[in-house]
Amino acid sequence: MNAPTKFPLDVEPAAPIGKLDLACSGPTPADLEITVRDQRFGRTQKPGRWWLGGDPIGTAWHNALSATFPRGEAMFIEAVKAFRDGAPPKLEAEIRAFVKQEINHTREHVVFNKAAVEAGYDLDRIDRRLEEIMSMIKERPPIVNLAATIALEHYTAIMAHEFLANPRHFKNAEPETAAMWRWHAMEEIEHKGVAFDTYLHATRDWSKWRRWKLKSLMMLIITVNFIRNRWNDTLDLLAQDGLKGWKIKAKLAWYLFGTPGVLRKIVPTWFAYFMPGFHPWNHDDRALIGKAESEFPDARLASATA
Repeated sequence: MNAPTKFPLDVEPAAPIGKLDLACSGPTPADLEITVRDQRFGRTQKPGRWWLGGDPIGTAWHNALSATFPRGEAMFIEAVKAFRDGAPPKLEAEIRAFVKQEINHTREHVVFNKAAVEAGYDLDRIDRRLEEIMSMIKERPPIVNLAATIALEHYTAIMAHEFLANPRHFKNAEPETAAMWRWHAMEEIEHKGVAFDTYLHATRDWSKWRRWKLKSLMMLIITVNFIRNRWNDTLDLLAQDGLKGWKIKAKLAWYLFGTPGVLRKIVPTWFAYFMPGFHPWNHDDRALIGKAESEFPDARLASATA
Protein backbone atom coordinates (compact mmCIF):
# COMPACT_ATOMS: atom_id res chain seq x y z
CA MET A 1 0.00 0.00 0.00
CA ASN A 2 1.41 3.36 -0.96
CA ALA A 3 1.60 6.00 1.72
CA PRO A 4 -0.86 8.85 1.20
CA THR A 5 0.39 12.04 -0.34
CA LYS A 6 -0.45 15.30 1.37
CA PHE A 7 -0.39 18.40 -0.74
CA PRO A 8 0.92 21.55 1.00
CA LEU A 9 -1.77 24.15 0.37
CA ASP A 10 -0.58 26.92 2.67
CA VAL A 11 1.54 28.48 -0.08
CA GLU A 12 2.14 32.18 -0.33
CA PRO A 13 0.35 34.10 -3.08
CA ALA A 14 2.56 35.17 -5.96
CA ALA A 15 1.36 38.76 -5.74
CA PRO A 16 -0.30 41.01 -3.15
CA ILE A 17 -3.89 40.05 -2.50
CA GLY A 18 -6.18 41.81 -4.90
CA LYS A 19 -9.35 41.15 -6.83
CA LEU A 20 -8.18 37.75 -8.06
CA ASP A 21 -7.13 36.33 -4.71
CA LEU A 22 -10.17 37.65 -2.86
CA ALA A 23 -12.42 36.11 -5.50
CA CYS A 24 -10.76 32.73 -5.26
CA SER A 25 -9.99 32.34 -1.58
CA GLY A 26 -13.51 32.17 -0.18
CA PRO A 27 -13.91 30.43 3.17
CA THR A 28 -11.79 27.42 2.22
CA PRO A 29 -9.91 26.63 5.46
CA ALA A 30 -6.37 27.97 5.45
CA ASP A 31 -5.15 24.80 7.13
CA LEU A 32 -6.89 22.43 4.71
CA GLU A 33 -4.81 19.42 3.64
CA ILE A 34 -5.92 17.41 0.65
CA THR A 35 -4.54 13.93 1.14
CA VAL A 36 -4.26 11.49 -1.75
CA ARG A 37 -4.96 8.12 -0.13
CA ASP A 38 -3.89 5.49 -2.61
CA GLN A 39 -6.30 2.83 -1.41
CA ARG A 40 -7.29 -0.28 -3.35
CA PHE A 41 -10.37 -2.40 -2.81
CA GLY A 42 -11.94 -5.57 -4.12
CA ARG A 43 -8.79 -7.13 -5.48
CA THR A 44 -8.82 -10.32 -3.41
CA GLN A 45 -12.50 -10.53 -2.49
CA LYS A 46 -15.01 -9.12 -4.97
CA PRO A 47 -18.38 -7.71 -3.90
CA GLY A 48 -21.31 -10.09 -3.89
CA ARG A 49 -24.38 -9.52 -6.06
CA TRP A 50 -26.33 -7.89 -3.22
CA TRP A 51 -23.36 -6.63 -1.24
CA LEU A 52 -25.35 -4.13 0.84
CA GLY A 53 -26.62 -6.42 3.55
CA GLY A 54 -28.53 -8.55 1.04
CA ASP A 55 -30.67 -5.53 0.09
CA PRO A 56 -31.25 -5.39 -3.68
CA ILE A 57 -32.64 -1.82 -3.48
CA GLY A 58 -29.65 -0.23 -1.75
CA THR A 59 -27.23 -2.31 -3.78
CA ALA A 60 -28.81 -1.22 -7.06
CA TRP A 61 -28.81 2.47 -6.05
CA HIS A 62 -25.10 2.46 -5.21
CA ASN A 63 -24.22 0.34 -8.24
CA ALA A 64 -26.06 2.87 -10.43
CA LEU A 65 -24.09 5.70 -8.83
CA SER A 66 -20.82 3.88 -9.31
CA ALA A 67 -21.55 3.19 -12.97
CA THR A 68 -21.48 6.96 -13.62
CA PHE A 69 -18.24 7.76 -11.80
CA PRO A 70 -15.50 6.82 -14.29
CA ARG A 71 -16.86 9.00 -17.09
CA GLY A 72 -18.21 11.63 -14.71
CA GLU A 73 -14.99 12.13 -12.82
CA ALA A 74 -13.04 12.36 -16.07
CA MET A 75 -15.36 15.24 -16.97
CA PHE A 76 -14.76 16.91 -13.60
CA ILE A 77 -11.01 16.73 -14.10
CA GLU A 78 -11.13 18.26 -17.57
CA ALA A 79 -13.58 20.97 -16.50
CA VAL A 80 -11.34 22.11 -13.66
CA LYS A 81 -8.06 21.82 -15.57
CA ALA A 82 -9.49 24.04 -18.32
CA PHE A 83 -9.32 27.04 -15.95
CA ARG A 84 -6.20 26.39 -13.90
CA ASP A 85 -4.01 28.82 -15.88
CA GLY A 86 -3.40 31.94 -13.84
CA ALA A 87 -4.86 30.46 -10.69
CA PRO A 88 -3.34 31.59 -7.37
CA PRO A 89 -0.69 29.15 -6.10
CA LYS A 90 -2.91 27.76 -3.35
CA LEU A 91 -5.72 27.01 -5.77
CA GLU A 92 -3.30 25.54 -8.30
CA ALA A 93 -2.02 23.14 -5.62
CA GLU A 94 -5.59 22.21 -4.71
CA ILE A 95 -6.38 21.47 -8.36
CA ARG A 96 -3.40 19.11 -8.60
CA ALA A 97 -4.53 17.27 -5.48
CA PHE A 98 -8.13 17.18 -6.72
CA VAL A 99 -7.03 15.60 -10.00
CA LYS A 100 -4.97 12.91 -8.24
CA GLN A 101 -7.84 12.03 -5.91
CA GLU A 102 -10.32 11.82 -8.76
CA ILE A 103 -8.00 9.60 -10.81
CA ASN A 104 -7.83 7.16 -7.89
CA HIS A 105 -11.62 7.25 -7.48
CA THR A 106 -12.03 6.43 -11.17
CA ARG A 107 -9.64 3.49 -10.88
CA GLU A 108 -11.49 1.98 -7.92
CA HIS A 109 -14.93 2.40 -9.44
CA VAL A 110 -13.75 0.78 -12.67
CA VAL A 111 -12.79 -2.25 -10.56
CA PHE A 112 -16.07 -2.09 -8.63
CA ASN A 113 -18.14 -1.80 -11.81
CA LYS A 114 -16.31 -4.73 -13.38
CA ALA A 115 -17.19 -6.81 -10.31
CA ALA A 116 -20.86 -5.80 -10.71
CA VAL A 117 -20.75 -7.00 -14.32
CA GLU A 118 -19.14 -10.26 -13.25
CA ALA A 119 -21.91 -10.63 -10.67
CA GLY A 120 -24.39 -10.61 -13.54
CA TYR A 121 -25.39 -6.98 -14.09
CA ASP A 122 -25.40 -5.32 -17.51
CA LEU A 123 -24.15 -1.74 -17.20
CA ASP A 124 -23.94 -1.10 -20.94
CA ARG A 125 -27.13 0.96 -21.18
CA ILE A 126 -25.95 3.27 -18.43
CA ASP A 127 -22.55 3.64 -20.03
CA ARG A 128 -23.96 4.29 -23.51
CA ARG A 129 -26.15 7.10 -22.20
CA LEU A 130 -23.17 8.61 -20.41
CA GLU A 131 -21.10 8.35 -23.58
CA GLU A 132 -23.77 10.32 -25.44
CA ILE A 133 -23.77 12.97 -22.71
CA MET A 134 -19.98 13.23 -22.85
CA SER A 135 -20.18 13.78 -26.61
CA MET A 136 -22.56 16.69 -26.06
CA ILE A 137 -20.34 18.09 -23.33
CA LYS A 138 -17.48 18.47 -25.80
CA GLU A 139 -19.65 20.91 -27.77
CA ARG A 140 -20.44 23.13 -24.79
CA PRO A 141 -18.44 26.17 -23.65
CA PRO A 142 -15.91 25.15 -20.97
CA ILE A 143 -17.48 27.50 -18.40
CA VAL A 144 -20.79 25.64 -18.74
CA ASN A 145 -19.02 22.36 -18.04
CA LEU A 146 -17.37 23.91 -15.01
CA ALA A 147 -20.77 25.12 -13.76
CA ALA A 148 -22.10 21.58 -14.20
CA THR A 149 -19.08 20.25 -12.33
CA ILE A 150 -19.58 22.48 -9.29
CA ALA A 151 -23.22 21.41 -9.12
CA LEU A 152 -22.32 17.72 -9.30
CA GLU A 153 -19.44 18.17 -6.86
CA HIS A 154 -21.95 19.70 -4.43
CA TYR A 155 -24.09 16.60 -4.80
CA THR A 156 -21.16 14.28 -4.19
CA ALA A 157 -20.03 16.31 -1.17
CA ILE A 158 -23.41 16.47 0.56
CA MET A 159 -24.09 12.79 -0.11
CA ALA A 160 -20.59 12.00 1.17
CA HIS A 161 -21.37 13.92 4.34
CA GLU A 162 -24.55 11.92 4.82
CA PHE A 163 -22.81 8.61 4.13
CA LEU A 164 -20.19 9.32 6.80
CA ALA A 165 -22.55 10.91 9.32
CA ASN A 166 -25.22 8.20 9.18
CA PRO A 167 -23.93 4.64 9.68
CA ARG A 168 -27.28 3.24 8.53
CA HIS A 169 -26.32 3.73 4.88
CA PHE A 170 -23.77 0.91 4.97
CA LYS A 171 -25.11 -1.11 7.88
CA ASN A 172 -24.49 -4.81 7.26
CA ALA A 173 -22.66 -4.09 4.00
CA GLU A 174 -19.69 -6.21 3.03
CA PRO A 175 -16.82 -4.57 4.98
CA GLU A 176 -14.40 -3.94 2.13
CA THR A 177 -17.07 -2.51 -0.16
CA ALA A 178 -18.35 -0.25 2.62
CA ALA A 179 -14.75 0.86 3.23
CA MET A 180 -14.41 1.80 -0.44
CA TRP A 181 -17.49 4.03 -0.29
CA ARG A 182 -16.33 5.67 2.94
CA TRP A 183 -12.86 6.28 1.47
CA HIS A 184 -14.43 7.94 -1.54
CA ALA A 185 -16.70 10.00 0.70
CA MET A 186 -13.78 11.27 2.79
CA GLU A 187 -11.96 12.61 -0.22
CA GLU A 188 -15.11 14.13 -1.73
CA ILE A 189 -15.56 16.17 1.45
CA GLU A 190 -11.91 17.09 1.51
CA HIS A 191 -11.82 18.54 -2.02
CA LYS A 192 -15.40 19.86 -2.07
CA GLY A 193 -14.30 23.47 -2.54
CA VAL A 194 -11.79 23.02 -5.35
CA ALA A 195 -14.13 23.15 -8.35
CA PHE A 196 -16.10 25.96 -6.75
CA ASP A 197 -12.99 28.06 -6.12
CA THR A 198 -11.95 27.36 -9.71
CA TYR A 199 -15.34 28.68 -10.82
CA LEU A 200 -14.79 31.85 -8.78
CA HIS A 201 -11.39 32.21 -10.42
CA ALA A 202 -12.81 31.65 -13.91
CA THR A 203 -15.62 34.17 -13.39
CA ARG A 204 -13.61 36.74 -11.42
CA ASP A 205 -14.54 39.48 -13.91
CA TRP A 206 -18.24 38.61 -13.89
CA SER A 207 -20.92 40.37 -11.88
CA LYS A 208 -22.25 38.52 -8.83
CA TRP A 209 -25.62 38.24 -10.54
CA ARG A 210 -24.20 36.63 -13.68
CA ARG A 211 -22.12 34.19 -11.66
CA TRP A 212 -25.06 33.25 -9.43
CA LYS A 213 -27.45 32.88 -12.38
CA LEU A 214 -25.26 30.39 -14.25
CA LYS A 215 -24.48 28.23 -11.24
CA SER A 216 -28.11 28.23 -10.07
CA LEU A 217 -29.63 27.43 -13.46
CA MET A 218 -27.10 24.66 -13.94
CA MET A 219 -27.91 23.20 -10.53
CA LEU A 220 -31.61 23.04 -11.43
CA ILE A 221 -30.81 21.27 -14.71
CA ILE A 222 -28.38 18.91 -13.00
CA THR A 223 -30.90 18.09 -10.28
CA VAL A 224 -33.64 17.10 -12.74
CA ASN A 225 -31.24 14.95 -14.75
CA PHE A 226 -29.45 13.48 -11.74
CA ILE A 227 -32.57 12.27 -9.95
CA ARG A 228 -34.32 11.09 -13.13
CA ASN A 229 -31.30 9.22 -14.48
CA ARG A 230 -30.25 7.64 -11.19
CA TRP A 231 -33.87 6.56 -10.62
CA ASN A 232 -34.12 4.98 -14.05
CA ASP A 233 -30.66 3.39 -13.80
CA THR A 234 -31.54 1.85 -10.44
CA LEU A 235 -34.82 0.47 -11.76
CA ASP A 236 -32.93 -0.95 -14.73
CA LEU A 237 -30.58 -2.86 -12.44
CA LEU A 238 -33.45 -4.03 -10.25
CA ALA A 239 -35.29 -5.28 -13.33
CA GLN A 240 -32.24 -7.41 -14.10
CA ASP A 241 -32.94 -9.12 -10.77
CA GLY A 242 -36.55 -9.66 -11.83
CA LEU A 243 -37.72 -6.93 -9.45
CA LYS A 244 -40.30 -4.74 -11.21
CA GLY A 245 -43.62 -3.02 -10.66
CA TRP A 246 -45.05 -0.35 -8.43
CA LYS A 247 -44.05 -2.09 -5.20
CA ILE A 248 -40.38 -1.98 -6.19
CA LYS A 249 -40.72 1.68 -7.15
CA ALA A 250 -42.32 2.38 -3.77
CA LYS A 251 -39.49 0.59 -1.98
CA LEU A 252 -36.90 2.58 -3.93
CA ALA A 253 -38.72 5.83 -3.12
CA TRP A 254 -38.76 4.89 0.56
CA TYR A 255 -35.05 4.01 0.45
CA LEU A 256 -34.22 7.43 -1.01
CA PHE A 257 -36.71 9.62 0.82
CA GLY A 258 -37.66 7.58 3.88
CA THR A 259 -35.06 5.32 5.52
CA PRO A 260 -32.12 5.73 5.28
CA GLY A 261 -33.27 8.55 3.02
CA VAL A 262 -30.12 10.02 1.49
CA LEU A 263 -32.04 12.35 -0.85
CA ARG A 264 -34.32 13.53 1.95
CA LYS A 265 -31.40 14.21 4.24
CA ILE A 266 -29.53 16.38 1.72
CA VAL A 267 -32.44 18.72 0.93
CA PRO A 268 -31.34 21.53 3.32
CA THR A 269 -27.77 21.54 2.01
CA TRP A 270 -29.08 21.41 -1.55
CA PHE A 271 -31.08 24.60 -0.93
CA ALA A 272 -28.02 26.25 0.62
CA TYR A 273 -26.39 26.21 -2.82
CA PHE A 274 -28.74 28.98 -3.98
CA MET A 275 -28.15 31.31 -1.03
CA PRO A 276 -26.09 34.51 -1.44
CA GLY A 277 -22.57 33.96 -0.17
CA PHE A 278 -22.73 30.19 -0.57
CA HIS A 279 -19.45 28.33 -0.49
CA PRO A 280 -18.97 24.58 0.11
CA TRP A 281 -16.76 25.33 3.10
CA ASN A 282 -19.37 27.46 4.85
CA HIS A 283 -19.91 24.17 6.66
CA ASP A 284 -16.62 22.72 7.85
CA ASP A 285 -17.29 19.01 8.27
CA ARG A 286 -13.70 17.78 8.33
CA ALA A 287 -14.40 16.12 11.68
CA LEU A 288 -16.22 13.41 9.73
CA ILE A 289 -13.03 12.74 7.77
CA GLY A 290 -10.99 12.31 10.94
CA LYS A 291 -13.54 9.93 12.38
CA ALA A 292 -13.75 7.84 9.22
CA GLU A 293 -10.01 7.90 8.63
CA SER A 294 -9.43 5.98 11.84
CA GLU A 295 -10.70 2.95 9.90
CA PHE A 296 -7.79 3.26 7.46
CA PRO A 297 -4.52 2.63 9.34
CA ASP A 298 -2.47 3.08 6.16
CA ALA A 299 -3.72 6.66 5.93
CA ARG A 300 -1.79 7.44 9.13
CA LEU A 301 1.57 6.39 7.73
CA ALA A 302 4.24 9.01 7.23
CA SER A 303 3.37 10.74 3.97
CA ALA A 304 5.44 12.02 1.12
CA THR A 305 5.09 15.64 0.13
CA ALA A 306 4.42 16.34 -3.53
